[in-house]
Amino acid sequence: MLFDDSYQTIEAPVEGFFKDRGSKFLAFAYPIRSEEDTKPLLLNLREQHPKAVHHCYAYRLGPDRNHFRANDDGEPSGTAGRPILNTLYSRDLTNLLVVVVRYFGGTLLGVPGLINAYKTATEEALSQATVTTHYVCDIYQILFPYETMNEVMRVVKSYALDVQEQDFAMTCKLLVRVRKTQLNQVVPALEAIRHAEVKYLHTV
Repeated sequence: MLFDDSYQTIEAPVEGFFKDRGSKFLAFAYPIRSEEDTKPLLLNLREQHPKAVHHCYAYRLGPDRNHFRANDDGEPSGTAGRPILNTLYSRDLTNLLVVVVRYFGGTLLGVPGLINAYKTATEEALSQATVTTHYVCDIYQILFPYETMNEVMRVVKSYALDVQEQDFAMTCKLLVRVRKTQLNQVVPALEAIRHAEVKYLHTV
């Protein structure tokens, strides 16, 4: 399989709501960049909803979508965190945390009822979201003499590279974003330009 350098996440936090036999399920979805981002969000919800009986959640991280966690927070195993996570899988979303806060309504819902409730609350929230596509890119620095400017800009233009920074002094400098899937074409094309120095800086 070819490496896919794109991934989808949500643009901004969204909320959803589901009710079953008196129990209320409030879903909160947040775009995140790292595991560290989850802690203040979870803490904040516990402070806002101290009377809720469960704060179940799941998150998925990384363009490869391989870093994930599901937490049932006291609900029967596999009835809360896993249905939330499965919804993220089915929508192919990553860099995302979904927390479902439950207020108990006095009636036990049973395993199928719980799975349905956590899944539906998550779907209710995500259906409100604007999904956005991101690309994994490497940032490269290009140093080149002024007389090769046209050649450098031709490569930048032909691959529609995103210029992050530019400085046209005695030695010209550009910082460009290069999508992972374009590296094998872009870097050799830049390196082929006379007196151009191409240097990898970091991945974003």
